[in-house]
Amino acid sequence: MTHNETTASTTTAPANRTRAARTLALTGLNHALHDGFTDAIYVLLPIWQTEFALSYSVLAIFRGLYSGTMACLQIPAGRLAERIDAKLILCCGTALSALGYALAGISGGIVGLSFALALAGAGSSTQHPLASAAVSRAYGRAARRPLGIYNFTGDLGKAAIPALMSLLLVTIAWRHAVFTLAIAGIAVSVAMAVWMPAVGMGHAADAKERSSKSGRSRGGFYWLLAIGMLDSAVRMGFLTFLPFLLIEKGASLPISGFALALLFIGGAAGKFACGWLGDRIGTRRTVLFTEVATALLILGVLVLPLIPVIVVLPALGVMLNGTSSVLYGTVPELTPPHRTERAFALFYTGTIGAGAGAPVLYGFLGDAFGPATATAATAMTALAICPFMIALSRHLSDDVAIGLASHSSGQP
Repeated sequence: MTHNETTASTTTAPANRTRAARTLALTGLNHALHDGFTDAIYVLLPIWQTEFALSYSVLAIFRGLYSGTMACLQIPAGRLAERIDAKLILCCGTALSALGYALAGISGGIVGLSFALALAGAGSSTQHPLASAAVSRAYGRAARRPLGIYNFTGDLGKAAIPALMSLLLVTIAWRHAVFTLAIAGIAVSVAMAVWMPAVGMGHAADAKERSSKSGRSRGGFYWLLAIGMLDSAVRMGFLTFLPFLLIEKGASLPISGFALALLFIGGAAGKFACGWLGDRIGTRRTVLFTEVATALLILGVLVLPLIPVIVVLPALGVMLNGTSSVLYGTVPELTPPHRTERAFALFYTGTIGAGAGAPVLYGFLGDAFGPATATAATAMTALAICPFMIALSRHLSDDVAIGLASHSSGQP
C-alpha cells in the first residue's frame, strides 16, 4: 500500500464540499472577528485610562473580565451545544459580543465598562469550541487541514482589527469606533444565520460512528490535553521573556517591535503550514519535529547575537504556533462524535489556562535565576512534550496508517 493510498483510505472527503467550504469560510470570519474583539481591548485601555482616570490594576481587571469570562464559559457552551444546534449558539454568541461592545460605547464609568466587557467575553466563549466542532463535523476525517486554516484566520483578526481600530481612533471618537465594531459583529452574526449550514447537536451523532471511535479514543484525549497545555505554556513563557532578551542583546524599541512582528508573522504561517504537514506525515512526527525544533531555536535565541536572532525568529514562530493547529485537528479523532463540542471546550479552556498561568511560574524562575535560565526552562518544557507525544501516538489512526504505509513501501 502506498502512502497516497493509505491517506485516501483513512481520510474521507466531506460529503458536501460546498456546505463544508461555507462552514469553514463563515466560522473563519467569525474567528477573525472574535480574536480581533479580544485584542482590540489593548488599543482601548490607554483611552479608558485617560477618560475615566483608571489605575493600572483596574485596567488589568478589565482585561481579565473579558478573557476570564470567555474561558470559564467555554465548557458550559460545549454542553449547551449537545441540546441546541451549535449554529444558533454561535450566532447568538457573536451578537452578544457585539452587544457588549455597544454597551461599552455608551458606558459612563467602571461599572458599565465591567458589565459590557463581561458580556462580550460571555459571547466569545461560544466561538472556539463550537466553531472548531462545526468545522470538524463539516469535513469529517478530513478536518485536520481545514482546522489549521480556521486557526490561521484568528491570527488574521488579531492583526487586522486592532490595526483598523487604531486608524479609526485617529479620525473618530472612541465611542463611535466601538459602535463600528459592534455593527461588524451584528453583520457577521446575520451572515452566519443566513448562509452557514446547520451544525446539529452533539447527542444526535451517528451511533455507529460513536461506538467505533469511543473504543479507539479511550485515554488518548487527556494525553492530548496535557500536550496542549505544555505547548501553550512554552509559547506564552517564551514570549514573556523575549523582549528582555532582545534588549540585552542591544535591540532598540523599534527593532524589538520589528522582531516581535517577524515572530508573529511566522506564527500565523505556522498554523496553516503545520496543519498541512500533520495531514501529510502524521501527528506524532509533526509534533516531535516542531517541539524539538522549538527547543533548539529557543536555545539559539539565547546564545546568538542580535542579527542572527532576528533572522531565526520567523522560523521559531512557525514552530511555536504551528503545533497548536496539529493538536486542535486531533481533538475530533480522540473524542466520540456526540462529545466533540465538549472536548473542544475542555481543550481550549485547558490551553488558555496554561497560557495564562505559565508566565507567572516562569516569572518566579526568572526572578530567582534570571531571564536566560527561565527561557532555557521553556526549551526544556518543549522537549518534555516528546514522551507525552510518544504515549499518545498509539491512539492515533493517522500515525498507525502512515507507519504501515512506510513499512510496506520499504521506508525506514
